[in-house]
Amino acid sequence: MGFAAERVAALMAAVFVVMTMGPELAAATVYKVGDAAGWTIIGGVDYKQWAATKTFQVGDVVVFEYNPQFHNVMRVTHAMYKSCNVSAPLETHTSGNDTIAITTRGHHFFVCGVPGHCQAGQKVDINVLRHASAAVAPSPSVPLVIPSPAPAPSGAASRLGGGLALLALLFSVVA
Repeated sequence: MGFAAERVAALMAAVFVVMTMGPELAAATVYKVGDAAGWTIIGGVDYKQWAATKTFQVGDVVVFEYNPQFHNVMRVTHAMYKSCNVSAPLETHTSGNDTIAITTRGHHFFVCGVPGHCQAGQKVDINVLRHASAAVAPSPSVPLVIPSPAPAPSGAASRLGGGLALLALLFSVVA
């Protein structure tokens, strides 16, 4: 799949989530995996520690930013995650700016499929807890800069719902 097609697919997935989950997404959070470092093996990023400081919810979005010449993102099973087996990934992303909407509770396992990278620690377990009361206090995600839209007609801003605001955020992440 080409770069443009992957971006369109990511956008369509995000739009689907917004349309099907509506009000739940008003509080959705966008997390850049690895924060400022991104998705890399340089700098010794501890993705297990990074994920442990977050409280992921259904509707949240994780963004993997990386150089696509050197990395990729593969969603895998728990067994594949533990053994760094990338022979049959559930999904593969290669754009360098992959936006993945979390639509279910439980564990979501991601690894880099480049030989040696998973073994070097480039893997992350995004765990959406079943009970929010069991969650640790969330830490702020990396702020995203969103261009200001043109001024809305009088009164229109008050009618913008959380879902539409999130949709605008997702468009800016994918763009």
